[in-house]
Amino acid sequence: MFLAEQIALITGGTLSGDGATRVSGPAVLDSRKVQEGSLFVALAGEHSDGHDFAATAIDNGAALVLGSREIAGLPMVVVPDVQLALGQIAKQHLINLRAAGDLKVIAITGSVGKTTTKDLIGQILSQHGATVVPAGSLNNELGLPLTVLTATAETRYLVVEMGASAPGDLTYLTSIAPPDVATVLIVGQAHLGGFGGIEDVARTKAELVGGLAPGGIAVLNADDLRVVAMKEQAPGEIITFGSVRDATFQAVNTTIRELGQVSFDVLTSDGSTEHVDLQLVGEHHLTNALAALASCAAVGIEISQGAQVLNTAQAISPHRMAVTERDGITFIDDSYNANPDSMRAALKALAVIAGRKRRTIAVLGEMLELGPDSRAHHDEIGRLVVRLNISLLVVVGQGASGFADGALQEGSWGDEVASVDTVEQAAALLEEELTAGDVVLLKSSNGSGLWRLADQLVGKAEQK
Repeated sequence: MFLAEQIALITGGTLSGDGATRVSGPAVLDSRKVQEGSLFVALAGEHSDGHDFAATAIDNGAALVLGSREIAGLPMVVVPDVQLALGQIAKQHLINLRAAGDLKVIAITGSVGKTTTKDLIGQILSQHGATVVPAGSLNNELGLPLTVLTATAETRYLVVEMGASAPGDLTYLTSIAPPDVATVLIVGQAHLGGFGGIEDVARTKAELVGGLAPGGIAVLNADDLRVVAMKEQAPGEIITFGSVRDATFQAVNTTIRELGQVSFDVLTSDGSTEHVDLQLVGEHHLTNALAALASCAAVGIEISQGAQVLNTAQAISPHRMAVTERDGITFIDDSYNANPDSMRAALKALAVIAGRKRRTIAVLGEMLELGPDSRAHHDEIGRLVVRLNISLLVVVGQGASGFADGALQEGSWGDEVASVDTVEQAAALLEEELTAGDVVLLKSSNGSGLWRLADQLVGKAEQK
């Protein structure tokens, strides 16, 4: 990938050791995940300092350490800002790969659906060439460059998420990896705490379109007016998807199957149609599936080929609308992340899956980073729980108490709402409460920790 002296030149850092040392493996933050030839990135964090593990990383096979202070006896490049330097290295790596081959970068942003759409695109493109698609949600200033640095000369498609928690974030990320395809899903109420309002969210998401590589294609959700308006930032070709008549790829004849999965026909602008029976649970996956088809079409994949993959595609990243059963109880684990839009979609899926005969239980943790209106957003979701006739609402954590307030004010009886302070208390309550036939949704922001409860209830904790 790079010689140590090249990394020093790219970053403007100070080289300590042999400049001919070759970094041939991926960049890693964890010394336990080092491979032979890795670049160990020593970050000083709130709870630990990567510099303390640099020697171990070298012992485990790392070729070079990127850090902010010199460590005697170790091969290093020392820089003032490790995170910035990592981005500089990734940017140059991508420049080199593009110069040597026909690599295409597909980037996805949106308030909801990024990870699922990324996974669907990855499953389609992997049938047509070597594809890099990260597990999970590596979509920030660290995750993106780490992903870019896993691409090799053999990589044909690099599929990445780009997330934003403040204006300018996507401008920075696209400076590292200008996409050939920029896909924008939905402008919604996620991370509002870092923005002045939803219009600021829209302007920030539009940075992805403005950051397209020369000749790049914008893929936009025609059902979201704020996304459609991003046409003004598109430097070239535009592809749209959605349920509206003038979309390039339009969903028609949409139905919801018994277990909450979506079936639909894709009508293309040339009049041809393809049928899709999604295996993913939730009506909201219609948008994700259309976005995946449109994004792959932008790099030359036939809609018929994409539809064939979508008919069997599964959720890959954990804690995202994963449906499992234990002892006759159905669990819907969507505990990785939450905002008002995704919370509404998950609750509606719960109601559809359960039908009229099964008891429904919504276990909800706090939606983080919603800013000064957070309480109102939680209250609104609590009211929706009642309108959907959810049998029992279990609220986990003080920050989520607005759910309970909204449900009670909407007219829920007191015994239909239970509030606990901790994940452990929620686990104890549910072990007593659950019976065969129940359908249980677990949904919260990742930082609320409800994923630990999901692991415990569906039996994953013991397997780790």
